Amino acid sequence: MDFSLTDDQKALAQAAADFARAELAEHAAEWDAASHFPVDVIRRAGEAGFLGIYTPEEHGGLGLSRLDASLIFEQLAQGCVATTAYLTIHNMVSWMIASWGDDALRERWVPAMVAGEALGSYCLTEPGAGSDAASLRTKAVREGDEYVISGSKMFISGAGSTEVLVVMARTGAPDSGAGGVSAIVVPADAAGIEYGKNEEKMGWKSQPTRLVSFDGVRVPVTNRLGEEGEGFRFAMKGLDGGRLNIASCSLGAAQQALTLSRDYLAERKQFGRELNQFQALQFKLADMATELTAARLMVRQAAWRLDQGDPEAPAHCAMAKRFATDMGFSVCNEALQLHGGYGYIREYPLERLVRDTRVHQILEGTNEIMRLIVARRLLADGVIEALQ
Repeated sequence: MDFSLTDDQKALAQAAADFARAELAEHAAEWDAASHFPVDVIRRAGEAGFLGIYTPEEHGGLGLSRLDASLIFEQLAQGCVATTAYLTIHNMVSWMIASWGDDALRERWVPAMVAGEALGSYCLTEPGAGSDAASLRTKAVREGDEYVISGSKMFISGAGSTEVLVVMARTGAPDSGAGGVSAIVVPADAAGIEYGKNEEKMGWKSQPTRLVSFDGVRVPVTNRLGEEGEGFRFAMKGLDGGRLNIASCSLGAAQQALTLSRDYLAERKQFGRELNQFQALQFKLADMATELTAARLMVRQAAWRLDQGDPEAPAHCAMAKRFATDMGFSVCNEALQLHGGYGYIREYPLERLVRDTRVHQILEGTNEIMRLIVARRLLADGVIEALQ
């Protein structure tokens, strides 16, 4: 069992760290304060290969593993958590279209998405369907060679500033549950689409979050991913990787918070000596590092299992997401405490890290839903033994 990274993986992580320093870190506070969506920088991320990380090579992506993607997102998040979180969503949309779209749909969208010429949004959550995503009500009624889509989606990242939407809509009967949901690619400027206001959020301010309304939006049936009724399965497959992606963003935020805390404790003096000489604060720093290391191991193992097609990978992804996002928020919050009053002002990045990581415990499935996913698997025969 070898836990070391390969030379290629180290190079990928270094490239992401370099991009984070050059393009993200210097501007993150400004973007947060102005609620600015840095589309120009996101497009440069495409030039660097970070918009098609695990999109297959035959469709223009890098074709990397989910473990490789985790390494990249962890480094990028140390530059700007909120912008990196959007990059993870775009990567998921690009991968879904490349994986289940027909040749024409792939050709139309995927190369542009990988290059950053077209940005994507993922439309699953609704005003009345959050954790219970299978109860979604947005419908797509087939009329000849077209679907007519009506309904609304809530909390959609990038909405209003992206070019393509992957929409989960009900093509089956109203009571058809998960089996009646299909995934449909919709141009973001299609007639009948309206966007709500940019929500005033606690964090993630450098990406817009809007309600998206569909009023008789017509798209060709060929815009469907896979077959009718497969959409919910595709959505869940996307979320397995999405949970690792957002967990990796939490790792990056926690790493930045830990590094900032180490440096601050070495510089700040109280009672005639540096703060890092106080044992109580040394213990706090040690606990933060221990929790971060444990979370990193969980995320990387879950990513490896997903790459290997392990049947228990969804449970591992759920456990890793729950633990890493709880840990990420906790470490950032502890770092703020170590900085005292300085941590609470915007001149220091700690308060932004706390705000940006808090939502990670909610999205891609709340951490309560992660517990439910894991618990249900544990109740199946032999699963507890298989997790050893």
